[in-house]
This record gives sequence, structure tokens and C-alpha cells, in this order.
Amino acid sequence: MLNYIWAGLIIFSLVFAVVSDVRDLTRDTYRNGDPLPVTLVFPEGYRPEARHQPVVVRIDPTTYRAFYRTESVPDSAYAGELVQFRTGRELRFAKDADVPEPLATIRRVTSPRENDLRGTLQALTFVSDSLATAAVLFAPVRFVRLQAITDAAFEFARTAVTLALGLIGLLALWLGLLRIAEAAGLVQHLARWTRPLLRPLFPDVPRDHPAFALITLNLTANMLGLGNAATPLGIKAMEELQKLNPRPDTATNAMVMLLAMNTASVQLVPPVLLMAIMGSAINELILPIILVTLASLVVAIVAAKLLGRLPAYRRTDPMRAANNDREQPETNA
Repeated sequence: MLNYIWAGLIIFSLVFAVVSDVRDLTRDTYRNGDPLPVTLVFPEGYRPEARHQPVVVRIDPTTYRAFYRTESVPDSAYAGELVQFRTGRELRFAKDADVPEPLATIRRVTSPRENDLRGTLQALTFVSDSLATAAVLFAPVRFVRLQAITDAAFEFARTAVTLALGLIGLLALWLGLLRIAEAAGLVQHLARWTRPLLRPLFPDVPRDHPAFALITLNLTANMLGLGNAATPLGIKAMEELQKLNPRPDTATNAMVMLLAMNTASVQLVPPVLLMAIMGSAINELILPIILVTLASLVVAIVAAKLLGRLPAYRRTDPMRAANNDREQPETNA
């Protein structure tokens, strides 16, 4: 079901992007092919032989609003640079200049790395040695939103691969240690020690089941702020609970409870990232963090228990359905 939701959102975003981009093309929002009139001031005077020379760019607000059909108003002046080539001249605004829309979008699309607005200079006419009028022709901009969605898709795909590769080592380390603990009998001993505490929360799990130990390790890693260590332990605990599940396509109450407790686990030690960001100031937040996470854990447990008792959820409980299926043949006999 979740895959269909994601697919629907992606299709909806693509349709929205195409409609918006077509509307921009119809309205000629970015004035592709039309140069923007500007005034150039040369603080050091114009030097025909210089390839790079500083300029101050001035854009008339009335001209700008009429040109782009917008209510945005540019600043009174922008620092920039005039670059002269054998084939022509190029005007470059200062990096990260506070330009209004749609110039900001033109800059983001045409110069994403340098983040400086640039365009070909045309019709350069000198009023004096330090003052000139000209027009700037920017690179054409089309399908902005569709390109943004495509870039975001590739960026998240790259992030997913990086995250997956980073988790391989952690999963191998902790699952290897867990295998050693199972062979040494530590998991079985831990299951017996933690059974009195976890048994009321997981009544469907048999006594001395290894899932109890894995749940304890998962919750302990979360409480100590070891999120990377808690992930493989939580996955292994879910695998053990899945072995008890008569319907693999439906989560049992025990699996729901584990997920709720794992999400709202008490934080006795703040996460490492938060400690690195806040430093010694984290000491002031330790008690509030413990109280808030304790309250969230209680709410998660109560919500999982109460929802599990509702008729709609009880009918879909795999464990209850399996018990009814076993009792039905005996009644018919």
C-alpha cells in the first residue's frame, strides 16, 4: 500500500511540475531570448584592454517590473564584474547577490555551482568613461520544476546508496557479535532475566524465547543513544517475532508494540549527534529529555495496548485469527 502512495505522490508531483512549467513557457515568465536593460558604472573607469574589471549594475525598478511582469523590485545597485572575450562580453553579478525573482531562479538553474548570475552583454553604449548603458541576455530557462524534481530524485537515490553502504559494516559487526552471544548462551540467559519485565507487554511471545533478549538489547541501545547499534538489533528482534507470525503479511501485536517502544524509547544518554552540536549545554537538557521520552514511551505502550483491544484491530490480529482457526476444527468434530 505504501508503494502505491509513494507512486501516486511522484506521479502527482510530475504532473504538477509539467503543468507549471508549461504555464511558465506560455507566459514567457523568464523572457528567454529578450535582453534586460541595465546601467553599468565603472568605479575605476572602463579599460578596453582589461579582461576582468569591476562594475556596479543598476536596474531601473519600473523597467524591471514591466520587463518580467512582476511586483518584485531589485536593489538600487549590485556589485559585479565585466569579463571581456574576443567573441563578446559577459556580465557577472556578485556571488550570492540578493536578486529578486525570476532572476534568482535563472541564477539557480544556469549557475548552480558558482551561484552567480551571469549573461551575455549586448548593445554596450558609453555615456562617459565610467558610465554605460547595455542589455543583458541570460541563458534560456525551461522546465524548472521538472528539472528540480529530477535532481531531487537523483540526490535522494545517492543518499540512499550511501546510507545503505554505511549500514553494511554496522550490521555485520553487531549481528556477528550477536551470533557469538547466541553461541555462548548469553542471549538465553538475558531472555530469562528480562522475561518478568517484558512478558506483560508481549503476552503472545513464548517463555524463554530469544526475542525477549533481542528486544532488551534493542531498547538498551536506544536508551544509551546508540542508534546505529539499535538498528540491526531491532531488525533481528523483528525477524524472531516474524517467525511466530502465522500471517507474514500482517504485523502481530508484539511487532507493533516493539515498533512503538523502539520509536519512543527512553533516552538516558542523549544522541551523539546532539551532544556534538550542543557540547556542554546538553547537560541542561538531560532531565527534560528523560522526562519527555519517558512520557512518550508510556503513551506508545498505552496506545498500542488500547488499539489492540479495538474490535477492528482484533479481527486482523494474526495470532487471534490463528487460534480461531485451530479451535474451529475441534468444534466441528
